Amino acid sequence: MKLDGIHHVTAITGDAPRNVDYYTRVLGLRLTAKTVNQDDPSVYHLFYGDELARPGADLTFFEYPTAKPGRAGAGMVHRIVWRVGSERALNFWADRLTARGAEIQRTAGSLRFADFEGLGHELVVDASGDEALIADHPEIPAELALQGFEGVRAYSAAPQATTALLEQLMGAERREDEAFELRGDKRGGWIALDELPAERGRQSAGTVHHVAWYTTDAEQGEWLARLNAAGVPNSGIIDRHYFHSLYFREPGGVLFELATEEPGFTVDGPVAELGRRIILPPWLESRRERVEALLTPLPDPRADWPHVASAGSER
Repeated sequence: MKLDGIHHVTAITGDAPRNVDYYTRVLGLRLTAKTVNQDDPSVYHLFYGDELARPGADLTFFEYPTAKPGRAGAGMVHRIVWRVGSERALNFWADRLTARGAEIQRTAGSLRFADFEGLGHELVVDASGDEALIADHPEIPAELALQGFEGVRAYSAAPQATTALLEQLMGAERREDEAFELRGDKRGGWIALDELPAERGRQSAGTVHHVAWYTTDAEQGEWLARLNAAGVPNSGIIDRHYFHSLYFREPGGVLFELATEEPGFTVDGPVAELGRRIILPPWLESRRERVEALLTPLPDPRADWPHVASAGSER
C-alpha cells in the first residue's frame, strides 16, 4: 500500500468572509465546497482547491468566529508548501503579495509568506512531475497559478518516534533534504520535521488542525488493520459523505487523517456548481434551515467574474 501524498490540509479561521476573499481572490484557489464541520454543524467547513476539486490541492478551514490568533508549536504543522511552475511564477507571486501588503521571504526556488491570520505558506518550483492542479482565475494565468501541495513542515514533540511511524508504518521514504515522502501511483507529497520553537503552541485562528494523506476506499480498510495491529489509537473509518476518513495522532502530536478520493464533491452536483451553495451530508439535510441560520452568508466569489477559459477543462 502506498499513500499518494497529501489529500488535504485543514486549518482554522476566525473570519470566514475574509478567508474566502483571501484564498479565492488573492491566492486564486477555487471555493469548491461551502459546508459545515460535521462534528460541530454550527460552524463552516470551507474547501478551496483546483478547478475540479481533486485531492492534492484541497486547503480547508473550520471557522470559529472571532477566534483569537493561534501559534504553531509541538504537535502541529506550521507551514503549508505549495507547488508553482517556475521562477517566473515566484516573481509573479512576490509582486502580487507585496502589492497587497504581505511580508515575504524570497530565496532561489522559494517564497515564504503568511495569510492575514498568520498561517504560514511557502511556494516552491515544482520538480515532481505530478499533474498540476490549477484553478481558473481572471487575474492569474494558468502557468503562474498554484499547482497543488508539495508538502508540510511540522513540529514534532517526539521526532524519533514520528520518524519510526512515518517510515515503518506509513511507508515514507526519507529524502536527501530529510523530508519524509509519501508517494503512490497518482502523486506524492512530504512532511518535514523542524526544531521545536521556544513557545508552546495554541491551536486557534491561523493554525493547522490536521493533515490528511491520500488513499482509496479499496485500501483504507487495510490501513485501519495496520494501525490496529501496531496499537495506534484511531477513530475507525468515518463516512464524511464526500470522502471516508480515518484519524490518528502520530507520536509527536500531529493529527493525521487518511482520506479517500471517492466519492468526491460532485456527488452533490456537477463541477460547475461547486462552491455556489451550502452543501450538507444527508444526515444534516433535515436540519438545513437551523444550520444555515447560524452561519454568516457567504456569496459565490465568482458571481461577478468575467468569463475565463477553464484550466480544468483542458486537463
